[in-house]
Amino acid sequence: MNLEKPLVFFDLETTGTNVNTDRIVEISVIKMTTDGEKNIYTKLVNPEMLIPDGAAEVHGIRDEDVKDAPTFREIAPKLVEYLKDCDLGGYNIIKFDVPLLKAEFNRVNIKFSMEGRRLLDSYRIFLNNEPRTLAGALKFYCGKEIEKAHSAEADTKATLDVFEAQLEKYSLGDFDEIHESCDKKDPNWIDGGGRFRWINGEAAVGFGKNSGAPLKEIAINNPGFLRWIIKMDFEDDVKDIAQNALQGMFPDIKDK
Repeated sequence: MNLEKPLVFFDLETTGTNVNTDRIVEISVIKMTTDGEKNIYTKLVNPEMLIPDGAAEVHGIRDEDVKDAPTFREIAPKLVEYLKDCDLGGYNIIKFDVPLLKAEFNRVNIKFSMEGRRLLDSYRIFLNNEPRTLAGALKFYCGKEIEKAHSAEADTKATLDVFEAQLEKYSLGDFDEIHESCDKKDPNWIDGGGRFRWINGEAAVGFGKNSGAPLKEIAINNPGFLRWIIKMDFEDDVKDIAQNALQGMFPDIKDK
């Protein structure tokens, strides 16, 4: 790999998936210099908030692991210097990791600009070269082109061909296990689609501009938001939660 400027690949472990309210608990970077050297830097970070159980179950980092770790404010000056004049790379970093990193720097009043940096995302490369379409799947698994694409019968036949090829390629045979892997639900979701979520054991909004706000606070300070949910085309379980909240009844994690 011939580099014109240093390239840093990085990954973040966090308290959750909300750029505005969640924090970094671990950062790891691999810096590749123009002369071919690779330097690895990994650091636990005290997020200055409790780490939700759902997040800890994903990355294994809990409150006791970071209680003596430096805060992002403490590592930020050296980190921003370490990333100076570097392109950035990672896996699926464009929608979350990069925005969260920028938000963390903003919170400690350190400028971190993407201007002049190239962003190299292996996930996007993967999608671009192995399209996640039925036609792409048929070619990848079965080595053939789809005929009469987007006709119901042709698409159904192609899907069955892909499924049978997947069963063989991955040695799949237990349909119960396949069902569980296809129907995975985030343990922090309260409803079926994650419109409401458990955050630190408390019911909270999981989408939109109110994302992260405790449901009890919304019911008091912004009941119109809940009335809007009830009127709109949301799932019944979402509307039930909103309706109950307006009446002072809230989900209890003990009933999960």
